[in-house]
Amino acid sequence: MSWPWLRRLLAADASLSARLRVAETPGSRRRLASLLAHSGDSWYWFAALALVWWLSAASRVFIVQLVIGIVATAAVVVAIKFTVRRRRPEGEWGAFYRRTDPNSFPSGHAARMAMLAVAGFAFGHPWFGLVLLLWAPLVALARVAMGVHYISDVAGGLLIGLGVGLALIPIL
Repeated sequence: MSWPWLRRLLAADASLSARLRVAETPGSRRRLASLLAHSGDSWYWFAALALVWWLSAASRVFIVQLVIGIVATAAVVVAIKFTVRRRRPEGEWGAFYRRTDPNSFPSGHAARMAMLAVAGFAFGHPWFGLVLLLWAPLVALARVAMGVHYISDVAGGLLIGLGVGLALIPIL
């Protein structure tokens, strides 16, 4: 079955994503995008949460809620990635991501950040939720700028993270 409208939509997505790309352009925009793109990495979040756990017994319930959210989000993202199997854009940056996870839809980084923003508002301090709400789209756009995702990957990831975060509120 042929869906010409889908091919046109994906072509427009790839074209817009390519215009936002700075991965091959040396300079401050590339350094900032790289920093933001990595700031959504799960191992950084787990390390930061482990540090807060060690330093503050008062935050432990909140940390457990965030860890459960990160794991639940990852499970949903991986299930969708292995169903959709959309290839990442071609490129050099992010070799680790390309090697360990060649599928781009949805963006796990965007999903994780959106879920964390929801959890920040629901279980943490409002300022924490607000910081993450502002940070999430920056991480998402940085993933496109560094050439490891298309715009639709990060848009889908943000929506999935929002949904997982909202679904976890009554459970946690």
